[in-house]
This record gives sequence, C-alpha cells and structure tokens, in this order.
Amino acid sequence: MTLWKLRNVNVIGTSDAVRAARDARERVDAPTLARIVETSLYVQDLRAARHFYAEVLGLEMLLTASRLIALRVGGLSVLLLFHRSAMEHATSPPHTVRSPRGIDSPQQLLFAIPSDAVNTWIERLQQHGIAIENRTSSAQGSESICIRDPDGHAVELVTPGLWSHD
Repeated sequence: MTLWKLRNVNVIGTSDAVRAARDARERVDAPTLARIVETSLYVQDLRAARHFYAEVLGLEMLLTASRLIALRVGGLSVLLLFHRSAMEHATSPPHTVRSPRGIDSPQQLLFAIPSDAVNTWIERLQQHGIAIENRTSSAQGSESICIRDPDGHAVELVTPGLWSHD
C-alpha cells in the first residue's frame, strides 16, 4: 500500500504488539537524526532517469558515471540513481546494503514543495507529458501530487503539513 493511501487511514497498526513496540521505542533516549543525507533508487535506463530527475524535476547534477548518477536535492540531500546492473557488478563496499525487496521493486520518494507551488508544478508536469496519478489533500492541510518516474517509482511532491513537524 502506498503512503498516499495510508495517509487517509485514521489509525495505522493499532494491534497491542505494535502499540507496545512503539511505547518501548519512545522510552529510549536516542540521539537525534537531523536528516537523510542520501537515498538510492535502482533504474533500468539512466538516460530516462536523468531526464526525469534533472530536467523535469530540476535536481542539480553532481556526478555522472557509467552506472551511477548523483543529484542534489534542495541543497541538503543527495539522490543516487544506480543502473540495475550496478549491483551485479559491484565489489560491495562496506557501506552498500542490498534492499530486502530487491532492486526490481518500485520504491517511493517524497519531495517537499512550497504550498504556493502546487499549480506551478502541475503545469510543469503537464508540459513535460508527465501524468498525475493522484492528487490528494491531508487532514492536516498538506497537498500531494503523485506521479511515476520512468521506472515506475512513486514520486510525490508534497506541501508542508504532511507530517506535523514538516
């Protein structure tokens, strides 16, 4: 189930075991994580992915290699796009972790956009021939535009308020 479908559910995971696990986590004082530094997607066609993320979404290119593209997201994060064959040929550096779902499973990304940019984004996506799969509003007042990248990964453009602290 995708996040935009889960968002409309009032209570997620309310079993006694889930509540007990959540309560136990809340009692542990963990150091603060400030943000996600980088995230990765595996794609079949690097050229199509580069066009989508750099040209359509406007992310800044940081690195282009034969099996990898790195893009800056909002000056704070990096999106790595690996060609699916990269994992087959990788020497597995110590920080590489294989996804338990496998590299062929579609993933989901959410990009933050300003509240007053929703219509501008809709126009831009239409100009590039990108179909809007879903457009929703949350109970907190956040809006979301849901699209797919060339590999079928779900990409959402969301305004502040999706989560109470954003």
